[in-house]
Amino acid sequence: MNQFQESTFISNNLINWYSTNKRQLPWRDTTDPYVIWISEIILQQTRVLQGTDYFLRFIKRFPDISTLANSSEEEVLNHWQGLGYYSRARNLHAASQQIMKIYRGQFPNQYELIVALPGIGPYTAAAIASFAFQLPFAVLDGNVFRFLTRFFGINTSIDETKTRKQVTELATLLLNRDHPDIHNQAIMEFGALQCVPSSPNCMFCPFENACFANTHHLVTQLPIKKKKAQPQHRYFYYIYFVHNNSTYVQKRTTKDIWYNLYEFPLFESKELLSTEQIMQQDSFKNITNSISFTLQSVSPVIKHVLSHQIIHAIFLTLNITKSNETLNRFIHTSFDELSRFPISRLTEKFLQNQPT
Repeated sequence: MNQFQESTFISNNLINWYSTNKRQLPWRDTTDPYVIWISEIILQQTRVLQGTDYFLRFIKRFPDISTLANSSEEEVLNHWQGLGYYSRARNLHAASQQIMKIYRGQFPNQYELIVALPGIGPYTAAAIASFAFQLPFAVLDGNVFRFLTRFFGINTSIDETKTRKQVTELATLLLNRDHPDIHNQAIMEFGALQCVPSSPNCMFCPFENACFANTHHLVTQLPIKKKKAQPQHRYFYYIYFVHNNSTYVQKRTTKDIWYNLYEFPLFESKELLSTEQIMQQDSFKNITNSISFTLQSVSPVIKHVLSHQIIHAIFLTLNITKSNETLNRFIHTSFDELSRFPISRLTEKFLQNQPT
């Protein structure tokens, strides 16, 4: 079998498998680049089952580029709440404004212009270019990497530049240039449903006898990945002021996690502190300076796992007996109005356990 025949064999089998096994998803069967773009950004960070509801809510509120561009960043972040990776929402907003300004609201139809937009990398650009405009650019997400490294028996780490280049060349070679949209959908869906990370059902795979990993008993070993670096542990102590059915928040302005989201006043330490130790910290005293309060409760440690760090959070609920000017540095809001502020999933978890 020559190279062309092998490429045709792989692509045809993927497309045939896809025609029978593909899922019915709300962003499929459309060539609207805006809808495709939103779905791809959401699915970068969450599974299809969870991501579908977020997608539907986001599209309902921001049905087109113009609506998204003309909304405030704060509102966009609010509707992104729970998905994490808030820089992606900020990039969506910035890119929509760029499209309105440069392209008069028309999504660009060239790969080079698409990949130049904020927050759009080669994979997302290839997905939009092929799904919306039938341009011949191969997609390369984790599902595609897994399938191709197993099929071709690539035994170097997919974290290495040379491996990524090799897989990119293979994906481009295999691409069905007559139907790049269907081919790309098929190869991603195949990795998501058939060539899964753990315990793939190789006996019922159309590539059972052609896959290097299967025929050489290497399915559980491929793809090869470098060991992840140990995550950083951080310890957050939030002060939840309660005063006449209202509380106080602040905007997180440091370009760290949760940038531009809102949170309760807090300080951070290098270790887990007891309640007594917390209240003796200078940082705690600076926040509560001259404020008359009673300590109502201290939450259990809430563990929040992010991609490269683990947050250990404690919320101290303080009942304010008398307000003073120290609180003017924070934003005063009623409990009813609190929902209009975009907050982290961590803070949302805490609030869900508070009495209404």
